[in-house]
Amino acid sequence: MSRGPASPFEPILSRWGLVLLDGGLATELERRGLDLRDDLWSAKVLLERPDEVRNVHLDYFRAGADVATTATYQASFAALARKGLSAAQSRALFEKALDLAGEGRAEALKLGPVRPAPLIAASLGSYGAFLADGSEYRGDYPATAAVRELHSSRLKLLLELFQAGKFDVIAFETFPSFAEAQVASDLIAGAPVGAWLSFTLADEHHIADGTPLDKAVAAIEANPNVLAIGVNCAPPGLISGALDHIRAATRKPIIVYPNSGEVYDGRLKNWQGATSRSWVTFVPEWYDRGARLIGGCCRTTPEEIGQVAAWRARHFAS
Repeated sequence: MSRGPASPFEPILSRWGLVLLDGGLATELERRGLDLRDDLWSAKVLLERPDEVRNVHLDYFRAGADVATTATYQASFAALARKGLSAAQSRALFEKALDLAGEGRAEALKLGPVRPAPLIAASLGSYGAFLADGSEYRGDYPATAAVRELHSSRLKLLLELFQAGKFDVIAFETFPSFAEAQVASDLIAGAPVGAWLSFTLADEHHIADGTPLDKAVAAIEANPNVLAIGVNCAPPGLISGALDHIRAATRKPIIVYPNSGEVYDGRLKNWQGATSRSWVTFVPEWYDRGARLIGGCCRTTPEEIGQVAAWRARHFAS
């Protein structure tokens, strides 16, 4: 197997020891008053208020994030077709999402060369995200031809946009299914761009569909195009235990970006429950347990990313 593409994370890891991801995008847009109650979620805002997407990217960069994750998580050709968009319009929307992240990066770079140039991650959610019924937290669907088509059609477009310099890495996010992760890994193998792949959890030992976490990680470990492996949109309290299983199964950089600890109701499309401890307070422990790419997912904010950036600056200055 080939060596795979160069990792865009290495310059940041070499300088800082930690890649700081952004936080929640869709939930941050909601916090700013936008209505995302739609199957397209954050992609809805690409159609209605693209300026707000750019502003959120910029605010995360200003807070210290090294990576902007695009508003394409729930944007697939099939989902956009359901909204009446043609194939050409869908392609243009994907490109717009990447350009908005790029505009945020360009503005951030005007602040001065205080860190390695920030990265843009093209977000691709799981088939469960396309279903828009919360099944990205259950994984109760088989890896059918429809699953492969969902990923292959988007990857084909993204490979064209990568060649045009629109982004740096692909983010396969919120994957609940072992079989689906294998599909994504197969599709990205041999491509000129690398990806991270992050799972959702049933508990600290298993991904959402019940597969042991170490088995799921080991299955994609050998793919040189998978540049980092980990978990996202899991409660902060599960991350430390999960890291022990991930670290035992991979030598690649480990990525974790939890949600705030609240619980998502896929039927009502809202977050419920309260959290007693900020996820930011766990970050030093996660770093000590091997996480090297850390950020936030749903219900996390630029202010919290700024707190992690401040911790990183103190930790690596000492």
